[in-house]
Amino acid sequence: MQDVLAMTYLWLKAGHIIFMVFWMAGLFMLPRQMIYLHPATEGSAEAGLWGKRMGLLRKVILTPSLIVVWVLGLLLAMTIGAWDQGWFHAKLLFVLLLTAFHGIMVARSKKMVAGERPMTEKQLRIWGEFPGIALAIIVVLVIVKPF
Repeated sequence: MQDVLAMTYLWLKAGHIIFMVFWMAGLFMLPRQMIYLHPATEGSAEAGLWGKRMGLLRKVILTPSLIVVWVLGLLLAMTIGAWDQGWFHAKLLFVLLLTAFHGIMVARSKKMVAGERPMTEKQLRIWGEFPGIALAIIVVLVIVKPF
């Protein structure tokens, strides 16, 4: 199995990066869409439109990308033997945090579509910064490998 993974390393890496970009784009977009939905009246055409858009974002981009990123990332870790490297442990922590962020925002977006407003617009704007910060840290960990 290790030999097969080594031969496909560059393909795994390319796929991981491509789907990571898709996932991050979705994580940047979802809080923004939630901000746009926030002032819409429950049951209005505008609320329905934003609800539909958020549902499509979740089903077409966010969830499939999350799954592919995890699968390819774990295969890459196996290929390069990253399990005993400190930078990888730190990266894994931040990917777990991004995954938790994904779950929290999906749950809150579903509540918003149902008419609830679990977060203020200001809170959504602040939470929307998290993926960018996590991404910057992950890129430094992967490229620089500080430990």
